[in-house]
Amino acid sequence: MENRQMSLFPSEDKSIPPQQLIVKKEVTLRDIPGLRYIENYITEDEQSKLLAHVDKELWLKDLKRRVQHYGFKYNYKARKVDMSMRVGELPEWLKILSVELYEKGYMPKVADQVIVNEYLPGQGISAHIDCEPCFQDTIASLSLGSSCIMNFTHKLDKTKKYPVMLDPGSLIVLSDEARYNWLHEIPVRKSDMWEGVKYPRQRRVSLTFRKVIVG
Repeated sequence: MENRQMSLFPSEDKSIPPQQLIVKKEVTLRDIPGLRYIENYITEDEQSKLLAHVDKELWLKDLKRRVQHYGFKYNYKARKVDMSMRVGELPEWLKILSVELYEKGYMPKVADQVIVNEYLPGQGISAHIDCEPCFQDTIASLSLGSSCIMNFTHKLDKTKKYPVMLDPGSLIVLSDEARYNWLHEIPVRKSDMWEGVKYPRQRRVSLTFRKVIVG
């Protein structure tokens, strides 16, 4: 275990007392090489601040769920990203997180593209592998607001299927085999069963950080 002190928004209201040290527990799932899961990556207070930033911005309704694109817009139908889809630099609140992911060793390069997804109870995402020619090896996703189960299924052996509970404030990182050989999905339902306990879903927002491949 490792203690660390977060300072996501150093330029904001200085009357807010510094965050208390939080415990960061990291789990590497042996069955899925390249998958890392970090509990309590950020605190509840930091989640609230990030959600406040998110909710100030414009939501797109291209899909059944609401989304926001930063850095580059991703074309879901064409599964494509190029320079014509660049929408500018990441805002400061996302840039701080992107740099931290790089400095902490979770991403080999600073992300230049972030997609924000909102999942209401009963919403999910179908099994997929993030576009290989669009994004570099490592992808990191931060969960805000609510828990959910994410299923991982091997693309060549569908009998290999593992659920991972994503808690609020947690970070999940996909690289190597987890990035290229495993599909991930969030089942469409309003609650999850985990270790015999039922967890009703609430509003969940994910921030997914990626490095674009531009030819």
